[in-house]
Amino acid sequence: MDDKKKQPLGIELVKRGIVSGDSIERALRYQADHPNKKIGDILYILKEVDPEILIREIGEIIGDKAIYLSNSKIAINPTEYLPLDMMKSYKAIPFEVESGKIKIAFADITNNKDSIKSVKMLVLNRGLILEPYMAFETNILEILDEISGKLEENIEDLEEAGTVTELLDNIIKLAIDKRASDIHIEPQSDSVRVRFRIDGELFVMANIAKDRQAQLIGRLKAISNMHQEKQESQDGRILLYDNYNIRVSSQKNIYGEKFVLRMLKKTANIRNIFQLGYPYTEQDLNKTVNKKNTLTIMAAPTGEGKTTTLYSILDYLKNDSVNITTIEDPVEIRIPGLNQIEIEKNVRFADSLRTILRQDPDIILLGEIRDKETAEIATQASQTGHYVLSTIHTLDAVEVITRLRKMGLADYDIASTLGTAISQRLLRRLCPHCRREREFTDFEKEVIEKIAKKYNVEFDLKDIKTYDAVGCDKCNGSGYYERIGIFEVLNIDDDIRELILQGKSSIEIRRVAMEKEYRPLIVDGVNKVLRGDTNLSELNKKLIIYNNI
Repeated sequence: MDDKKKQPLGIELVKRGIVSGDSIERALRYQADHPNKKIGDILYILKEVDPEILIREIGEIIGDKAIYLSNSKIAINPTEYLPLDMMKSYKAIPFEVESGKIKIAFADITNNKDSIKSVKMLVLNRGLILEPYMAFETNILEILDEISGKLEENIEDLEEAGTVTELLDNIIKLAIDKRASDIHIEPQSDSVRVRFRIDGELFVMANIAKDRQAQLIGRLKAISNMHQEKQESQDGRILLYDNYNIRVSSQKNIYGEKFVLRMLKKTANIRNIFQLGYPYTEQDLNKTVNKKNTLTIMAAPTGEGKTTTLYSILDYLKNDSVNITTIEDPVEIRIPGLNQIEIEKNVRFADSLRTILRQDPDIILLGEIRDKETAEIATQASQTGHYVLSTIHTLDAVEVITRLRKMGLADYDIASTLGTAISQRLLRRLCPHCRREREFTDFEKEVIEKIAKKYNVEFDLKDIKTYDAVGCDKCNGSGYYERIGIFEVLNIDDDIRELILQGKSSIEIRRVAMEKEYRPLIVDGVNKVLRGDTNLSELNKKLIIYNNI
């Protein structure tokens, strides 16, 4: 917080009747011993006036938005939006996200332009507009101490047993307990940062002393069967934990070697595809999947649950009369009743698929289509009576056609074999234990109405509430628990097939598809918001809707 000219601020506060002249005198005496402290902060420290009133009046005098921070006013997990070290460096705390804006309290707005610019660009990359607030520096430091204290509690939990073997064991067990999908062990200049990815978001869990780095890395390499002396990139596995196959990847950085541990359950309950968030009826699903002589492709960026959805489809289709074979790298979940094959090192998907075709499969799951050769064999398999499912990296369902073309597939092969393209994203599901109900803002209603108009759909906003994430013990303070999918489905009918054969662009194909049943991801996303599964803030983070309508 910047008072600009300290003495005039004090005089103005006296004129407004907020403080007495004696209070200002006491503040000035305090400032003589603490010259770096501002008058506003000193009045707060000395408890000369109610802090809520004081910060509001200072904000009015200076012309900035102001807030007195308390736990009840911090409606988000600050570390989800800014790293703790950045918050400490910039003396800034995110405290609320609403209507595409993130509110962040700064200790100094006027003399902190470079820091504010850096934060602005960081949150803009997440589709959020910065709304800066001024706050007492001491108030911000108090909140940061609380956040650091929570991290220290994690460190105490992790280092409880003392030895590096027990330390690493505690890290992994804590990750299992908190439902983490990944563990990041990252050497920094003065510590080793441990972060967990939970429901798609990274959270700092601990900062371990730098002098334990060498031992920690040595132990990690030992149990994942990596070369101890090698410092270039390596891959390994940890098989010491019941029901977990932990994939380990190392990469050297300027402070040492960073490790990422992917927590894969050997066996897991396959969730029903409708529980995953598939928005259509069972009748619609039957039209979409299990079309003999066709190819179904799941499309999404990395980490958006493509394989999980395909597992759910296979679980839906499996029965004793069907031979289902999967080719994966690696097998992520073991499913009873399926023939699951994990491709060996230096073996390509295409090589494995050739062999599998001699095993009389009815349905084939191919982990990923990565190149022309694999794409050609997948289409050949579908042309010879098999139903093939696979994944590909594209932004939406229509772009699957473009991607296959760029791989070198002929339009005829795409048109004759591609039966369905499905795209999805995963949004964090609001924690049912702590979510806070509220009315939609006018801005949010306007966003939804624009989406409805753009895609020619109707959303019923009458008497519909939305929810803010709050945070509780059940959701590790994040306000979210698990994730839900949003989907778009492009069924290749005769009209779409003809457009592909004619070499039409994805723009033309999308236009015709929109005249039929196809609706883009954003439409299902809004429906999930209206249903109370998630909120517009989460949808915006994933699809950047506020800037694109």
